[in-house]
Amino acid sequence: MREPKLIDYTLLVVLALIWASAFFNIKIATESFGPITIAFLRVFFGSIPVLLLCLYKKIKIEAFSKDWYWFAIIGFVNLVAPFFLIAYGVKSVQSNLAAILMSTTPLSSTVLGHFFTKNEKFNFIKTFGILIGFSGIIYLFSDNFLINDNNYISALLILLGSTCYVVGGVLTLKISEKKNENVTGSILIWAIIILIPLVSFIEKPWNITPSLESSISVIYLGFVSTGLAWLLRFRILKSNGLIFQSQVSYLIPIFGIILSYIFLDELITDKVLISLLAVLVGLYFVKKAGSKSYEKRK
Repeated sequence: MREPKLIDYTLLVVLALIWASAFFNIKIATESFGPITIAFLRVFFGSIPVLLLCLYKKIKIEAFSKDWYWFAIIGFVNLVAPFFLIAYGVKSVQSNLAAILMSTTPLSSTVLGHFFTKNEKFNFIKTFGILIGFSGIIYLFSDNFLINDNNYISALLILLGSTCYVVGGVLTLKISEKKNENVTGSILIWAIIILIPLVSFIEKPWNITPSLESSISVIYLGFVSTGLAWLLRFRILKSNGLIFQSQVSYLIPIFGIILSYIFLDELITDKVLISLLAVLVGLYFVKKAGSKSYEKRK
């Protein structure tokens, strides 16, 4: 891995902006589309740039190889379930809250990593970071103006969606020897296969007359926030490694709040800002502990 340059930091910021922009676009998409349709269109449009890259680089797609069941399981856990849960939840809560809730993914992955990996055990700094971060989320749920009896289940579903990403990441370790592009292309194919019967029998999107704004948002979610974002993530990982790429976690909730205010005029309360600060502090300590562990293993 080389020393990060200006272009690397620029790409990191661009990736954070792309992922952060997904939240307000999901909110716009829910005005016309159901959550299953949004999930299907995301993986369908998102698969196009990834599969084209694999074709260009002559990377074999192993979606239907002997490991097909791993691709199918990861496709469901890492794409189908979270895309559905987030879209379902964002319909009832502000998209800026979703950005904060989803930013807990590194905290959840640290907890699961302790139990399912050999080199990611808890220490004092990690534990402190996890407690601070999740205390921010608990405090966010005390904001009765934004999260109340009518939508707290939706907020919990978004949290569940973030946990699905973590579980999907753990499952991906089972096929970690395969190329990232192959794995991503294969799980996208299986996500499409899983979602086709669900979207056809449950939501029947061909009966929908979507607004132009929702249509643009769902296409953007697929091509940019899913497909292009994954390709950009590959580029950053290959050039600078996981530790550098993981810094995107700090930027996503910040950009998510800013973008939701600009495009949707969503309310930003004091509790939202305090919760965001707590999550960012928690992420800082978890990342700091993780970086030290990584350096020791080197």
